[in-house]
Amino acid sequence: MTQRPTTATKPTLTFPESAFIPEFIGTAKSAPSLISGDEQHFSAIASTLKQRLSELSTALDRARKGPRAHGQEALERDMEVHRLATRLRTLSRFGLDLCLGRMEAADGTEPIYVGRLGLTDDDGRRLLIDWRSPAAAPFFAATHAHPMGLLARRRYRWSAGLISDYWDEVFTADRLESNAALDDQSAFIASLGVNRSRKMRDVVSTIQADQDAIIRAPSRGALVVDGGPGTGKTVVALHRAAYLLYSDPRVGHHLGGVLFIGPHQPYLAYISDVLPGLGEEGVRVCTLSDLDPAGETAVPEADRGLAALKSSVEMVSAISTAVGFFQEPPAQSTIINTEWAELELDARDWAEAFSAPEDGTPHNEARDAVHEALLDILVDKLDAETPIDMARAALATHPELSTALSAAWPLLEPANIVAGMFTIPTFLAMCAPWLSEAQIRSLQRSDGLAWTDADLPLLDAARQRLGDSGASARRARRRTELAARRQEMAAVIEEAILADDSELLVSSMLRGEDMAEKLDQAADLPEESADPLAGPFTHIVVDEAQELSDAQWQMLLRRCPSGSFTIVGDRAQAREGFDESWEERLTRIGLTRISVSTLSINYRTPAEIMVQARAAITAELPDANVPQSIRTGGAPVERGSVADLSVRLEAWLVQHPTGHAAVIGHPNFAPRPRVASLTPVLAKGLEFDLVIVVNPQDFGTGITGAVDRYVAMTRATGTLLILEDH
Repeated sequence: MTQRPTTATKPTLTFPESAFIPEFIGTAKSAPSLISGDEQHFSAIASTLKQRLSELSTALDRARKGPRAHGQEALERDMEVHRLATRLRTLSRFGLDLCLGRMEAADGTEPIYVGRLGLTDDDGRRLLIDWRSPAAAPFFAATHAHPMGLLARRRYRWSAGLISDYWDEVFTADRLESNAALDDQSAFIASLGVNRSRKMRDVVSTIQADQDAIIRAPSRGALVVDGGPGTGKTVVALHRAAYLLYSDPRVGHHLGGVLFIGPHQPYLAYISDVLPGLGEEGVRVCTLSDLDPAGETAVPEADRGLAALKSSVEMVSAISTAVGFFQEPPAQSTIINTEWAELELDARDWAEAFSAPEDGTPHNEARDAVHEALLDILVDKLDAETPIDMARAALATHPELSTALSAAWPLLEPANIVAGMFTIPTFLAMCAPWLSEAQIRSLQRSDGLAWTDADLPLLDAARQRLGDSGASARRARRRTELAARRQEMAAVIEEAILADDSELLVSSMLRGEDMAEKLDQAADLPEESADPLAGPFTHIVVDEAQELSDAQWQMLLRRCPSGSFTIVGDRAQAREGFDESWEERLTRIGLTRISVSTLSINYRTPAEIMVQARAAITAELPDANVPQSIRTGGAPVERGSVADLSVRLEAWLVQHPTGHAAVIGHPNFAPRPRVASLTPVLAKGLEFDLVIVVNPQDFGTGITGAVDRYVAMTRATGTLLILEDH
């Protein structure tokens, strides 16, 4: 088969002779009758893509070099720069592999080409439609039973910017008889067995109809995607995040955007290229530990009993009780001495001021409202001849008032609140009176700041309840700086007016309201950036959600007031067990409008491996939802001695020069290129060509041990090797 060269202006298809071709294909896939239309269309895509990249580069350069702006104009310019830079990066990531495939409609119209992004030429011709658009839905959802107006569908497989293979699917009997390259299922299944890499494979062109239906489901309420290993839950979750940002007006970057929660850092590294490859760079991606700054140093909670105790909603609510102890108005009067009069704040005055903050205002931020209310009360006590503005300014920084307020309503730090509960038994008993004496003792520790992962939801609750302790000081500093700027500008204006000898006194216009507004904008100082993970978000996607505790769910609910969630998980992979239904679980933690979609086909794990994986989990969970594997004919599960690990691994690496392997359950095994060393917990969500499970009997007993064995075994896409000490 001849390989055609590719140029910038006239791209052509390249089909290697090693391309997978099923036995029933009678004509080579490179036959002109099959690919000439594609070649012509790709030429138009390449030309337009080159032009768009040039236009974007020019526009971005112009926006960056534009005149200096302030206020709203500066914000709009920054947003435009961000939009252009994002679009340029996205288009630069791809060439012709922007195109995923094409659809041929039954009405005889021109084929429609589906892309990662939409692309239109200067004449308004749609060269590519975005995969997320309604018009692209049949490309993923059409089946032989419901062709959705299609005659045929073609999907491309790309490698290094060239087409390495394609496969066609047809939806009418006459096309089945006349077309020479109808290898839909065989080519798709063959694609599932290709070698894995350190990054999740690009699978958007092979999204299946059941997965696509979930991806395009509405965003209202909580949608659960329930499925066992290899069913594509993570694929669905990632594509759904990109789809909602594109299609749902309620889920936009300017409205809060999407937060994606993964189980651990190796998982985040594994999926890091997927969303940018789908045209989305705006999704926030993190683990639960990343939601709180203490997560960087927190260690796993070694005591499962303590972890369970801390994970309850009741412990989270104890944080609010703890903060309330620092909002007690003084019962005694406070005397404030001023140059105008001796002023008294009695118990009723303090109580009135303490009621000033609106409900739900964080403690530290509410302190400003209390302070302002106290100033109002004190000013009202002055006689009519007192210069009110001067007196109020003096009272605002009065040391006696500041001292009294700090004692009655102090600024608090989240770490100190939580650490106090874990180091002062009487304080914990006051905050959580339902705890027994034994439980209180078990929660005490010598170093209150020695955080574990089970402490993070409590720290997060304290952070949300307290707010920013430095916000008040920053606002005061900002007001001072703005006042100084305006005073300086006012002096400049006056000098300009005095020096203006024109008949129209043009400089006097600087005193007008419009100019004053522009000067205020020019004087505006940039706000300090907030925590990008604090929310609120309009939608949250949670992968491996079966592992979340009640307290961890509260971390997410606080960040998504709308209750719009995509919840991805498998009850049979819950290490601590999952006795409830999804509906029961989510209703209990506070979600409503819950729907459940189930994925039951395992695309990843060969059937030979799943037979033994099924036995591993059903021994402990007889009703586990184990998916049906569609891949058969793979290598059987191999067994051996731990002593042979290095020899067998090296032999496999030589035989598979591009494959990737994982050793699971061997804490002393050092990772190396193409070989990861993982625990069963850190293996969740990942996949490898070869998986070597070491001493699975040591993973533990009960549900936790069974789940760890099940997870470890089902990471394999090709070969599973179980090694044990004999």
